[in-house]
Amino acid sequence: MSVPCFWLSAARSFPRPTAGLLCCRLRGPSSETRRNMSSKRQMDHLERTASNSRQNAVYPAEVCGIINESETVKRLRIAVHPDFSFKAGQWVDFFIPGVEKVGGFSMCSSPGLLQREGIVELAVKYAKHPPAHWIHTAVSMCTVGSRVAVRTGGDFFFDPSPSDPSVDLLLVAGGVGINPLYSILLHTTDLLHLNQASGGRDYNIGSAHLCYSAKNTQELLFKSSIIEACREFPDKFSCDFNVTQQSTDVDPHLHPFLKRGRITEEELRAHVDPQRTLCFLCGPPPMIEAISKTLMDFGLTKDRILYEKWW
Repeated sequence: MSVPCFWLSAARSFPRPTAGLLCCRLRGPSSETRRNMSSKRQMDHLERTASNSRQNAVYPAEVCGIINESETVKRLRIAVHPDFSFKAGQWVDFFIPGVEKVGGFSMCSSPGLLQREGIVELAVKYAKHPPAHWIHTAVSMCTVGSRVAVRTGGDFFFDPSPSDPSVDLLLVAGGVGINPLYSILLHTTDLLHLNQASGGRDYNIGSAHLCYSAKNTQELLFKSSIIEACREFPDKFSCDFNVTQQSTDVDPHLHPFLKRGRITEEELRAHVDPQRTLCFLCGPPPMIEAISKTLMDFGLTKDRILYEKWW
Protein backbone atom coordinates (compact mmCIF):
# COMPACT_ATOMS: atom_id res chain seq x y z
CA MET A 1 0.00 0.00 0.00
CA SER A 2 1.43 3.38 -1.00
CA VAL A 3 1.49 6.03 1.69
CA PRO A 4 -0.03 9.45 0.83
CA CYS A 5 2.42 12.26 1.47
CA PHE A 6 0.17 13.96 4.00
CA TRP A 7 0.63 10.95 6.30
CA LEU A 8 4.24 11.94 6.68
CA SER A 9 3.17 14.89 8.81
CA ALA A 10 2.74 14.18 12.51
CA ALA A 11 -0.69 13.14 13.72
CA ARG A 12 -0.29 15.59 16.56
CA SER A 13 -1.03 18.38 14.07
CA PHE A 14 -4.71 17.53 14.59
CA PRO A 15 -6.16 19.31 17.62
CA ARG A 16 -7.45 17.31 20.57
CA PRO A 17 -11.02 18.61 21.01
CA THR A 18 -12.91 17.81 24.17
CA ALA A 19 -16.36 16.80 22.92
CA GLY A 20 -17.98 14.08 20.84
CA LEU A 21 -20.85 11.77 19.93
CA LEU A 22 -21.35 8.09 20.54
CA CYS A 23 -21.54 6.25 23.83
CA CYS A 24 -19.53 3.05 23.91
CA ARG A 25 -19.55 1.50 27.35
CA LEU A 26 -18.93 -2.04 28.50
CA ARG A 27 -20.35 -2.68 31.95
CA GLY A 28 -22.49 -5.18 33.83
CA PRO A 29 -26.23 -4.51 33.78
CA SER A 30 -26.18 -3.24 37.38
CA SER A 31 -23.35 -0.76 36.83
CA GLU A 32 -23.66 2.51 38.73
CA THR A 33 -21.87 4.18 35.84
CA ARG A 34 -24.63 3.06 33.47
CA ARG A 35 -27.35 4.49 35.73
CA ASN A 36 -25.58 7.82 36.03
CA MET A 37 -25.38 8.07 32.25
CA SER A 38 -29.18 8.22 32.07
CA SER A 39 -29.19 11.70 33.59
CA LYS A 40 -30.73 14.63 31.73
CA ARG A 41 -27.39 16.14 30.75
CA GLN A 42 -26.26 14.30 27.65
CA MET A 43 -22.59 13.43 27.91
CA ASP A 44 -20.42 13.57 24.82
CA HIS A 45 -18.40 10.77 23.27
CA LEU A 46 -15.10 11.47 25.02
CA GLU A 47 -16.80 11.73 28.41
CA ARG A 48 -18.78 8.55 27.93
CA THR A 49 -15.78 6.57 26.84
CA ALA A 50 -13.24 8.08 29.24
CA SER A 51 -12.75 4.78 31.09
CA ASN A 52 -12.46 2.68 27.92
CA SER A 53 -9.16 1.50 26.50
CA ARG A 54 -7.68 3.65 23.73
CA GLN A 55 -4.63 3.70 21.55
CA ASN A 56 -2.27 6.57 22.29
CA ALA A 57 -1.70 7.58 18.68
CA VAL A 58 -4.03 9.65 16.51
CA TYR A 59 -3.49 8.72 12.85
CA PRO A 60 -4.16 10.88 9.78
CA ALA A 61 -6.61 9.31 7.32
CA GLU A 62 -8.38 10.15 4.07
CA VAL A 63 -11.91 9.48 2.83
CA CYS A 64 -11.58 7.37 -0.33
CA GLY A 65 -15.18 6.31 -0.88
CA ILE A 66 -18.74 7.28 0.09
CA ILE A 67 -21.67 4.88 -0.36
CA ASN A 68 -25.36 5.43 0.41
CA GLU A 69 -26.03 2.35 2.52
CA SER A 70 -29.66 3.39 3.08
CA GLU A 71 -31.73 6.57 2.93
CA THR A 72 -30.34 7.64 6.31
CA VAL A 73 -26.92 5.91 6.48
CA LYS A 74 -23.72 6.68 4.59
CA ARG A 75 -20.81 4.25 4.54
CA LEU A 76 -17.35 5.80 4.42
CA ARG A 77 -14.30 3.99 3.11
CA ILE A 78 -11.25 5.48 4.78
CA ALA A 79 -7.61 4.96 3.86
CA VAL A 80 -5.60 4.86 7.08
CA HIS A 81 -1.98 5.07 8.11
CA PRO A 82 -0.07 1.75 7.88
CA ASP A 83 0.44 1.71 11.67
CA PHE A 84 -3.29 1.96 12.40
CA SER A 85 -4.91 -1.21 13.81
CA PHE A 86 -8.14 -2.32 15.45
CA LYS A 87 -10.01 -5.39 16.68
CA ALA A 88 -13.39 -6.48 15.34
CA GLY A 89 -16.07 -4.60 17.29
CA GLN A 90 -14.02 -1.53 18.26
CA TRP A 91 -14.73 2.11 17.42
CA VAL A 92 -12.74 5.18 16.46
CA ASP A 93 -12.50 8.68 17.81
CA PHE A 94 -13.18 10.59 14.59
CA PHE A 95 -11.42 13.97 14.34
CA ILE A 96 -12.51 16.43 11.64
CA PRO A 97 -10.38 19.53 10.96
CA GLY A 98 -12.45 22.62 11.73
CA VAL A 99 -15.09 20.68 13.70
CA GLU A 100 -14.77 20.95 17.48
CA LYS A 101 -16.83 17.89 18.35
CA VAL A 102 -15.23 14.46 18.15
CA GLY A 103 -17.25 11.69 16.54
CA GLY A 104 -17.38 8.15 17.86
CA PHE A 105 -18.16 5.55 15.20
CA SER A 106 -17.81 1.76 15.25
CA MET A 107 -15.96 0.09 12.41
CA CYS A 108 -18.26 -1.94 10.15
CA SER A 109 -15.38 -3.63 8.34
CA SER A 110 -13.05 -6.43 9.37
CA PRO A 111 -9.41 -6.27 10.46
CA GLY A 112 -8.81 -8.49 7.42
CA LEU A 113 -9.90 -5.71 5.04
CA LEU A 114 -7.46 -3.38 6.78
CA GLN A 115 -4.64 -5.90 6.28
CA ARG A 116 -5.52 -6.52 2.63
CA GLU A 117 -6.33 -2.99 1.46
CA GLY A 118 -5.36 -0.50 4.17
CA ILE A 119 -9.03 0.48 4.46
CA VAL A 120 -11.55 0.77 7.29
CA GLU A 121 -15.26 1.40 6.84
CA LEU A 122 -17.74 3.36 8.98
CA ALA A 123 -21.53 3.40 8.52
CA VAL A 124 -22.91 6.65 9.94
CA LYS A 125 -26.58 7.50 10.38
CA TYR A 126 -27.77 11.05 9.75
CA ALA A 127 -27.90 13.24 12.84
CA LYS A 128 -27.58 16.92 13.65
CA HIS A 129 -24.54 16.21 15.82
CA PRO A 130 -21.63 17.97 14.03
CA PRO A 131 -19.49 14.93 13.06
CA ALA A 132 -22.46 12.99 11.62
CA HIS A 133 -23.86 16.14 10.02
CA TRP A 134 -20.47 16.82 8.38
CA ILE A 135 -20.56 13.34 6.82
CA HIS A 136 -24.12 13.80 5.52
CA THR A 137 -24.05 17.47 4.53
CA ALA A 138 -25.36 18.04 1.02
CA VAL A 139 -22.99 20.98 0.55
CA SER A 140 -20.16 18.48 0.09
CA MET A 141 -18.37 19.02 3.37
CA CYS A 142 -17.34 15.36 3.35
CA THR A 143 -16.08 14.25 -0.05
CA VAL A 144 -13.63 11.76 -1.47
CA GLY A 145 -10.26 13.19 -0.55
CA SER A 146 -11.38 14.79 2.72
CA ARG A 147 -8.70 14.46 5.38
CA VAL A 148 -9.56 13.38 8.91
CA ALA A 149 -7.84 11.64 11.81
CA VAL A 150 -8.74 8.50 13.75
CA ARG A 151 -7.86 6.79 17.01
CA THR A 152 -8.95 3.27 17.96
CA GLY A 153 -10.75 2.63 21.24
CA GLY A 154 -13.13 0.29 22.99
CA ASP A 155 -13.28 -2.85 25.11
CA PHE A 156 -16.04 -4.44 23.04
CA PHE A 157 -14.38 -6.80 20.56
CA PHE A 158 -13.90 -10.40 19.44
CA ASP A 159 -10.26 -11.31 18.88
CA PRO A 160 -9.66 -15.01 19.64
CA SER A 161 -6.24 -16.67 19.45
CA PRO A 162 -5.87 -19.96 17.52
CA SER A 163 -5.57 -21.87 20.81
CA ASP A 164 -8.67 -20.35 22.44
CA PRO A 165 -11.62 -22.70 23.05
CA SER A 166 -14.37 -22.70 20.46
CA VAL A 167 -17.46 -20.66 21.32
CA ASP A 168 -20.93 -20.14 19.85
CA LEU A 169 -21.55 -16.47 19.14
CA LEU A 170 -24.93 -14.83 19.62
CA LEU A 171 -24.95 -11.36 18.05
CA VAL A 172 -27.93 -9.12 18.82
CA ALA A 173 -28.26 -5.77 17.03
CA GLY A 174 -30.78 -2.95 17.03
CA GLY A 175 -30.69 -0.38 14.20
CA VAL A 176 -27.22 0.99 13.49
CA GLY A 177 -26.03 -1.11 16.43
CA ILE A 178 -25.29 -3.63 13.69
CA ASN A 179 -21.99 -1.90 12.88
CA PRO A 180 -19.62 -3.52 15.42
CA LEU A 181 -21.47 -6.84 15.15
CA TYR A 182 -21.13 -6.84 11.38
CA SER A 183 -17.40 -6.27 11.89
CA ILE A 184 -17.33 -9.29 14.21
CA LEU A 185 -19.31 -11.36 11.69
CA LEU A 186 -16.91 -10.44 8.88
CA HIS A 187 -13.93 -11.24 11.12
CA THR A 188 -15.47 -14.61 11.95
CA THR A 189 -15.81 -15.27 8.20
CA ASP A 190 -12.13 -14.43 7.74
CA LEU A 191 -11.24 -16.79 10.60
CA LEU A 192 -13.18 -19.62 8.97
CA HIS A 193 -11.35 -19.06 5.69
CA LEU A 194 -8.01 -19.06 7.52
CA ASN A 195 -8.90 -22.24 9.37
CA GLN A 196 -9.85 -23.95 6.12
CA ALA A 197 -6.63 -22.83 4.44
CA SER A 198 -4.47 -24.02 7.36
CA GLY A 199 -6.11 -27.41 7.58
CA GLY A 200 -7.72 -26.67 10.93
CA ARG A 201 -4.73 -25.10 12.69
CA ASP A 202 -6.33 -21.66 13.16
CA TYR A 203 -9.22 -20.64 15.39
CA ASN A 204 -12.39 -22.62 14.76
CA ILE A 205 -15.65 -20.89 15.65
CA GLY A 206 -18.46 -23.13 16.85
CA SER A 207 -21.36 -21.18 15.33
CA ALA A 208 -22.63 -17.63 15.01
CA HIS A 209 -26.26 -16.51 15.02
CA LEU A 210 -27.34 -12.92 14.36
CA CYS A 211 -30.60 -11.42 15.63
CA TYR A 212 -30.98 -8.06 13.89
CA SER A 213 -33.94 -5.73 14.51
CA ALA A 214 -34.83 -2.61 12.51
CA LYS A 215 -37.94 -0.63 11.59
CA ASN A 216 -38.14 -2.04 8.07
CA THR A 217 -36.10 -3.94 5.52
CA GLN A 218 -34.74 -0.71 4.01
CA GLU A 219 -33.05 -0.01 7.34
CA LEU A 220 -31.46 -3.47 7.55
CA LEU A 221 -27.86 -2.58 6.71
CA PHE A 222 -25.54 -5.10 5.04
CA LYS A 223 -28.41 -7.61 4.66
CA SER A 224 -27.20 -9.02 1.34
CA SER A 225 -23.68 -9.65 2.66
CA ILE A 226 -25.06 -11.21 5.85
CA ILE A 227 -27.24 -13.60 3.83
CA GLU A 228 -24.27 -14.42 1.61
CA ALA A 229 -22.21 -15.41 4.68
CA CYS A 230 -25.04 -17.61 5.95
CA ARG A 231 -25.23 -19.36 2.59
CA GLU A 232 -21.46 -19.79 2.31
CA PHE A 233 -21.25 -21.37 5.79
CA PRO A 234 -24.73 -22.83 6.44
CA ASP A 235 -23.42 -25.09 9.20
CA LYS A 236 -21.78 -22.14 10.98
CA PHE A 237 -23.84 -18.98 10.37
CA SER A 238 -27.55 -18.20 10.71
CA CYS A 239 -29.57 -15.02 11.09
CA ASP A 240 -33.03 -13.62 11.84
CA PHE A 241 -34.07 -10.19 10.57
CA ASN A 242 -36.80 -8.69 12.77
CA VAL A 243 -38.77 -5.75 11.34
CA THR A 244 -41.17 -3.80 13.54
CA GLN A 245 -42.78 -1.28 11.14
CA GLN A 246 -42.74 -2.89 7.70
CA SER A 247 -45.37 -1.28 5.41
CA THR A 248 -44.18 -2.34 1.93
CA ASP A 249 -43.69 -5.63 0.14
CA VAL A 250 -40.61 -7.61 1.11
CA ASP A 251 -37.98 -8.78 -1.36
CA PRO A 252 -38.50 -12.54 -1.81
CA HIS A 253 -34.85 -13.37 -1.07
CA LEU A 254 -35.36 -11.98 2.46
CA HIS A 255 -38.39 -14.14 3.30
CA PRO A 256 -36.45 -17.13 4.72
CA PHE A 257 -34.70 -14.84 7.20
CA LEU A 258 -37.49 -12.39 8.06
CA LYS A 259 -39.60 -12.17 11.20
CA ARG A 260 -42.16 -9.48 11.99
CA GLY A 261 -42.09 -7.84 15.41
CA ARG A 262 -39.42 -7.50 18.06
CA ILE A 263 -36.85 -10.14 18.96
CA THR A 264 -38.59 -12.67 21.20
CA GLU A 265 -37.44 -14.71 24.18
CA GLU A 266 -38.06 -17.86 22.14
CA GLU A 267 -35.67 -16.71 19.40
CA LEU A 268 -32.95 -16.00 21.94
CA ARG A 269 -33.48 -19.18 23.94
CA ALA A 270 -32.93 -21.31 20.82
CA HIS A 271 -29.37 -19.99 20.56
CA VAL A 272 -28.24 -19.93 24.21
CA ASP A 273 -26.05 -22.59 25.77
CA PRO A 274 -24.72 -21.30 29.12
CA GLN A 275 -21.53 -23.33 28.66
CA ARG A 276 -20.71 -22.29 25.09
CA THR A 277 -22.52 -19.08 24.15
CA LEU A 278 -20.74 -15.73 24.08
CA CYS A 279 -23.17 -12.89 23.39
CA PHE A 280 -22.43 -9.46 21.91
CA LEU A 281 -25.23 -6.86 22.06
CA CYS A 282 -25.35 -3.41 20.51
CA GLY A 283 -28.36 -1.11 20.23
CA PRO A 284 -30.56 1.35 22.15
CA PRO A 285 -30.19 1.17 25.95
CA PRO A 286 -33.74 -0.12 26.67
CA MET A 287 -33.22 -2.99 24.24
CA ILE A 288 -29.86 -3.89 25.79
CA GLU A 289 -31.33 -3.80 29.31
CA ALA A 290 -34.22 -6.10 28.41
CA ILE A 291 -32.18 -8.63 26.43
CA SER A 292 -29.38 -8.75 29.01
CA LYS A 293 -31.92 -9.65 31.70
CA THR A 294 -33.49 -12.31 29.48
CA LEU A 295 -30.13 -13.89 28.74
CA MET A 296 -29.23 -14.02 32.43
CA ASP A 297 -32.61 -15.63 33.13
CA PHE A 298 -31.54 -18.31 30.64
CA GLY A 299 -28.42 -18.98 32.72
CA LEU A 300 -25.88 -16.93 30.78
CA THR A 301 -23.40 -15.30 33.18
CA LYS A 302 -22.47 -11.60 33.03
CA ASP A 303 -18.98 -12.34 31.74
CA ARG A 304 -20.58 -13.97 28.68
CA ILE A 305 -22.77 -10.94 27.88
CA LEU A 306 -20.81 -8.09 26.33
CA TYR A 307 -22.63 -4.99 25.25
CA GLU A 308 -22.29 -1.54 23.79
CA LYS A 309 -25.00 1.10 23.81
CA TRP A 310 -25.67 3.87 21.36
CA TRP A 311 -27.64 6.99 22.22
